Amino acid sequence: MASVQRDYYEILGVPRTATQDEIKKAYRRLARQYHPDLHTGARKTPMEEKFKEVNEAHEVLGDPEPRKKYDQFGHQWREAEAYQRARQEAGAGAAPNWETGAEFTAGEGADFSDIFERFFGGRAGTGGGATFRGFTAPGADLEASVRVTLQEVLTGATRRLELLEPVQCTACSGTGKQQGKVCTACGGTGFREETRTIEVKIPAGVHDGTRLRVAGKGAPGIQGGRRGNLYLRIHVEPDRVFHRRGDDVHVTLPVWPWEAALGAEVLAPTLTDPVRVKVPPRSRSGKELRLKGKGLPTQSGGRGDLFYTLQVDLPPTVSEEEQKLYEQLARLPHPDPRADLLKEARHG
Repeated sequence: MASVQRDYYEILGVPRTATQDEIKKAYRRLARQYHPDLHTGARKTPMEEKFKEVNEAHEVLGDPEPRKKYDQFGHQWREAEAYQRARQEAGAGAAPNWETGAEFTAGEGADFSDIFERFFGGRAGTGGGATFRGFTAPGADLEASVRVTLQEVLTGATRRLELLEPVQCTACSGTGKQQGKVCTACGGTGFREETRTIEVKIPAGVHDGTRLRVAGKGAPGIQGGRRGNLYLRIHVEPDRVFHRRGDDVHVTLPVWPWEAALGAEVLAPTLTDPVRVKVPPRSRSGKELRLKGKGLPTQSGGRGDLFYTLQVDLPPTVSEEEQKLYEQLARLPHPDPRADLLKEARHG
């Protein structure tokens, strides 16, 4: 279910009682932390999104006037500001232009605060004798979390989301009243909540924490105003086999001691179908084998790589014949595998 856009105070990590100086310090700290010039590779894109988010919050909270309006009206503070300007212009006999270019005219005794309360305060207006023509305001932005697997990061994915949004009450035509009484269908608000199902596409190659914008899929506007936007916060689920590092994928690949010593061709997993890879003779634990272009999609349109890290395992049980072979192997002369370790420890 979609939720309202994140609170600016939460983004900056400060309480609502924070001073302007505290807000400025929090912004500077986060701006340094998330500045995209300080990050490369896979971290650059999510850091750019966080940096934009922090800047957006600071633009409002860093200025006392917008902050005051935000504290009162939340993310609709710009609409509230537009309303206030419209009220002032209407009081001076002017016909204000809204974002869509539409206008409204006021009759004698018009109470613009009723209209404001209706659309921003959640209660129905009284009518007041005002005649409105084309009164519009944009809808609010919504935010939803979407979880995807690494396999879906490889191919892209589609999700069906249910969004809860207010729509005009049909029983009272949005007035909040029926025959002079409070509308029982909407409780006098003039609106009721309705579930809307939409389908969204998640592009291949997304990173954990990516914030995707889906234009025009947010809350509906007022009186035909444009819809807000829907922002999708992407969470990539951890995988038990595949581990992502940027656009590359890493897998721990177990091999038997004789496969590592003699070399072998073994079946190994990928994000699609298994492939056969060659383990070179005399391979040691920790050796990496690389499959070029078998990783995840990159921003440039290419693909990352798939790396196998060899892990030399012993069989869970040893037969009598195998035990004898190990004993024969132990009697052969070998250099001490711990010699370098002991030397470094003495001189460390």
